[in-house]
Amino acid sequence: QVQLVESGGGLVQARGSLRVSCAASGRTFSSYAMGWFRQAPGKEREFVAAFNWSGSRTYYADSVKGRFTIARDNAKNTVYLQMNSLKPEDTAVYYCAARSDPMVPATILFSYKYWGQGTQVTVSS
Repeated sequence: QVQLVESGGGLVQARGSLRVSCAASGRTFSSYAMGWFRQAPGKEREFVAAFNWSGSRTYYADSVKGRFTIARDNAKNTVYLQMNSLKPEDTAVYYCAARSDPMVPATILFSYKYWGQGTQVTVSS
């Protein structure tokens, strides 16, 4: 299995930028496809961004498309979420997740077997 630890969250003003990271340990990082989800207070956890199984394609929620970028560094066993032009509605706990089945959809929460503990991102207006 793989262990995931997020970092880099914090407080940022609207229109600012922030990068959150997810460090993986345990089983070979390249054996998994990675994604980011978020959960705002009182709301369900929702998809943000993900890689396809080979890592050659990325997917984004419509609400973050053009503002957020997912990236990974296999040498560092780390996946990143670069967030630009942040809005107050981006305020949430951000979770990275790993899926080990190449046949499941990348954008579905239940496709992911392993989850980090989350990192809080707060965007002030």
